[in-house]
Amino acid sequence: MIARATVVAAEIDNLDIFKMRKEITVEQKYSPKDVEQKWQSVWEDEKTFKATPASDKQKYYLLEMFPYPSGRIHMGHVRNYSIGDVIGRFKRMRGFNVMHPMGWDAFGMPAENAAIQNKSHPAVWTHENIAYMRNQIKKMGFSYDWDRELATCNLDYYRWEQKLFLEMFAKGLAYKKTSFVNWCPKCETVLANEQVEDGACWRCDSDVNQKELDQWFFRITDYAEELLENTYKLPGWPERVLVMQRNWIGKSFGCEIDFKLENSSDSIRVFTTRQDTVFGATFMSLAPEHPHALDLATPEQREAVVAFIDKIRKTDRIMRTADDFEKEGVFTGSYCINPLTGVRMPIFLANFVLMDYGTGAVMAVPTHDQRDFEFAKKYDLPLKVVIQPAGTTLDPATMGEAFTDAGIMTNSGTFDGMQSGDAKEAIADFLKEEGYGTKTVNYRLRDWGISRQRYWGNPIPVIYCDSCGVVPVPAKDLPVVLPKDVEFSGEGGSPLAQMDSFVHCSCPVCGKAARRETDTMDTFVQSSWYFLRYCCPEYTEGILDREAVDHWMSVDQYIGGIEHAVLHLLYARFFTKVMRDLGHISADEPFVNLLTQGMVIKDGSKMSKSKGNVVDPDALISRYGADTARLFSLFAAPPEKDLDWNDQGVDGSFRFLSRIWKLVHDRLDMVRNAAPVDPASLTADERNLRRAVHKTIRKVTEDLEERFHFNTAIASVMELLNILQPADLKTAQFPAVMKEALQSVVMLMSPIVPHITEELWQRLGNTSQLTQTAWPEYDPSAVVDEELLVVVQVNGKLRSKITVAAGIGEDELKALALADEKVMPFIEGLTVRKVICVPGKLVNIVVG
Repeated sequence: MIARATVVAAEIDNLDIFKMRKEITVEQKYSPKDVEQKWQSVWEDEKTFKATPASDKQKYYLLEMFPYPSGRIHMGHVRNYSIGDVIGRFKRMRGFNVMHPMGWDAFGMPAENAAIQNKSHPAVWTHENIAYMRNQIKKMGFSYDWDRELATCNLDYYRWEQKLFLEMFAKGLAYKKTSFVNWCPKCETVLANEQVEDGACWRCDSDVNQKELDQWFFRITDYAEELLENTYKLPGWPERVLVMQRNWIGKSFGCEIDFKLENSSDSIRVFTTRQDTVFGATFMSLAPEHPHALDLATPEQREAVVAFIDKIRKTDRIMRTADDFEKEGVFTGSYCINPLTGVRMPIFLANFVLMDYGTGAVMAVPTHDQRDFEFAKKYDLPLKVVIQPAGTTLDPATMGEAFTDAGIMTNSGTFDGMQSGDAKEAIADFLKEEGYGTKTVNYRLRDWGISRQRYWGNPIPVIYCDSCGVVPVPAKDLPVVLPKDVEFSGEGGSPLAQMDSFVHCSCPVCGKAARRETDTMDTFVQSSWYFLRYCCPEYTEGILDREAVDHWMSVDQYIGGIEHAVLHLLYARFFTKVMRDLGHISADEPFVNLLTQGMVIKDGSKMSKSKGNVVDPDALISRYGADTARLFSLFAAPPEKDLDWNDQGVDGSFRFLSRIWKLVHDRLDMVRNAAPVDPASLTADERNLRRAVHKTIRKVTEDLEERFHFNTAIASVMELLNILQPADLKTAQFPAVMKEALQSVVMLMSPIVPHITEELWQRLGNTSQLTQTAWPEYDPSAVVDEELLVVVQVNGKLRSKITVAAGIGEDELKALALADEKVMPFIEGLTVRKVICVPGKLVNIVVG
């Protein structure tokens, strides 16, 4: 069907029937500006899309990821919101009570950077951008409930986020600790692991360093198992996203094993999933950030160890784990003892070992781990084979790479001869019995560092008192208001830390002089629960109105980019579970269904200002209208695929809408007073036309409801118009069927191009809004074919096609095939050995 859509699209540029004709009268000519302004005003004045709980309708919560108010919408926004709007309008016509809100992810570094550059205030810049973008979005005719609009930088939003922080703090889910963090020197702030992309800041592309700071964290690891388990309970999510989350959570089963330090009662604990290889461990690798890294450095090695640690702090942590990253390390001068072999193992710091996975210490088995193999070769460390592949004997001296598959245990004491998979469990039991280690489960997921050394964010509601320590701001004193009288220099970190009026306060416990926290929360905190606040944006008695939230949640359809798979989407799932456990909501998961739309591509690359390939939506709307922009963005590609921008396709989309406009106006006199269709009294021609209409209704309904294949739905309507277009139909004697056909075209296209269809619906004599009209249902009896086209083959080769009655018997069908004049030359003089019949489709005559 996608191929058919492509063919129809090509016809837009080639067929004369699509072109505007000079003889069109002023009334008939399609003028999108007038039509769109009219209906946008109607929808706004009548609050057509305002959502309220309705007991007689099933709720449908539809949401696209809310935008950052950067100043202008782009074609990615247009496509994303057009996809959502089609779903919302369609579901509304299908009888659902649709809630479709819009808001603004308004805190963040771009606003602060703009304030520095333009010598303005982030609040001014942000709200000016919101006003402009809101106006742009309204010009697109999207069916948003603007009464639910929110902006995360507004006090009536972030005050409740501070209250939530205090509740999480009381439950131990928010805590502070010293840790190495990702530090962007240009933005002068901390970045979460997910915000570092290929060693660079996701915002400004500056190189990211490691820095040790006191930071606030959310204990997302407490929910690691549930977050992982529930990825198998989200059938409405793309499997690709679920796999990315599973990998990010990274559950692994293994053992923690203690390796005693030489000449010491202390030990170093490692985590491994390959306890079957412990007999082959010949050295140990520690993360440079390991708390004992400097303690293990002997006087002779201390200078080299310190230099190596400093070097690694400037190295991107993600790059350190890449397979092709050069393995480097430094010998600490210390040794530990392999508990099962008694071998004396040198202890190295290695750049590929990370502190935030496992224990930050790795037992190195170079013959059975490729990273250890490369490291051992570089530093001339011993190799010992402890697993042999079946039928082959590995020699450490000649190995070119590590053997990492399963095999037969060797050089492993009493475990020799066992399958390595079986030995894993046996060795784990032995380690536990001997007191050397224990079975455990490990997760790659780390707690979420939320501290940001920036101004334009939500203040963390904490006070530091020399006498009382860390003191949460009392709930009665919330909100901690972000001060507006700040100066931005772009240097020295957050201006909050330099504001005495903000920093200095009294301890709420003892009354003594105290200091206010000057870090603000990561902006991903705001986007982790905004979908909940949409359910009750005007609620003032607490964080959420439980009754309202439980009515609307979970979000039935969420739409956004794949790039948020392990950022926003994981955090939103975490916050939903926290909110549930704090008693604010009942939902376990935020989003039932997830659609990840593709990018908009132009000239071979993603649209961006830096590449100079941006299409301005305002200019597009001014020239063609919003409906044309919507139509092209929905027709050019399926929603989950990238859309390749094509100016000719935009022209074609406008011509198609003009064609619908003219088609309806040319037949208004004919259909204006037409009576409803009486199926029993229709002629054969009328039945054929009505069959095409109802087949299109069935196809479009399936495409919108089951697959979101908007492009093939549009193609089906284009094909129907080809049937309705001929001039002789203007004067045909079946106005009832023609009126049904025209109204069906208008209704089927209404979720996609709502302005033009509302206008045509009204001109066809209807008084209700289309969005308040029931979606058309196809008549099952109308779509039954009266005649069928049957392929006739001779010895499997196509020789003819015959038209037969739909209910023809098999014997009669065979007789018609044998008597067909195109078939006769291929069977004359030959013996018909068999006639194979597939009723309604094919006849194959076997001759010899």
